[in-house]
Amino acid sequence: MEVKALACQLPRELGLPFSCLSRQEIAQQAVQRGIVASISGATVWRWLSQDAIRPWCYRSWIFPRDPLFAQKASRVLDLYQGLWEGEPLAEDDYVLSTDEKTSIQARRRVVPTTPPGPARPGRVEHEYERRGALAYLAAWDVRRAKLFGLCQPTTGIEPFHALVDLVMRQEPYCSARRVFWVADNGSSHRGRPSVKRLSEWYKNALLVHTPVHASWLNQIEIYFSVLQRKVLTPNDCEDLDELEYRLCAFQSLYESAAKPFHWKFTSGDLRSLLAMLADKESAKMAA
Repeated sequence: MEVKALACQLPRELGLPFSCLSRQEIAQQAVQRGIVASISGATVWRWLSQDAIRPWCYRSWIFPRDPLFAQKASRVLDLYQGLWEGEPLAEDDYVLSTDEKTSIQARRRVVPTTPPGPARPGRVEHEYERRGALAYLAAWDVRRAKLFGLCQPTTGIEPFHALVDLVMRQEPYCSARRVFWVADNGSSHRGRPSVKRLSEWYKNALLVHTPVHASWLNQIEIYFSVLQRKVLTPNDCEDLDELEYRLCAFQSLYESAAKPFHWKFTSGDLRSLLAMLADKESAKMAA
């Protein structure tokens, strides 16, 4: 138990300069601190594995810092379930998820990429020439699986305005009762001024912000992850024209077979999760 407790402390709490502890380092600390007379790293690993403790591993994490996290997140999750302020959405209500991929570089490899062959993968040269960068702005119709996107030299209010125009000037959105735009707090659509600005552009458009540092709530990020894997990894484009063509061509190809994402996480699930985390924090404080 003392060895497991040792493994569950941060190295700096132990006065050590490491960022994380290996099993051998835990064994050395157990001996130096008089917990055991001798112990091997293999024994430490065996003991820790019983409780799935792996102090040599870590996960990058973003902790909620928005004081209204639950309220803002619940509004977005309710929209995904077809609800707004407790009332079902009408047939002529639409929900769009939007964001931007910023500064996508066109990287021309100094040696041409080679195709795969028998017992050999394709080869992509490590060195490349930067041939410029552009931003890709997209909006995803959550319930209809429709995709809209365009490329711009950079992000900002006017590029976002261009995306909104692209969507809102066509049916069924221009004559819709309400069009909800789910977006983060990026500089193109940040804060209350952006909510007012969108409603001035189009009277039936409502901007709904996700909480700060909660991109996982924005469904367009699912599409962006597919785009990253299928088009931009590895990044090998002759110039910006080719990069823009590939982004737009993949958008059309993806939409031709797209279906709405099967989003299971609801506002009720969020409340249960936050209550569980609060209980754990209270128990930790009490201990």
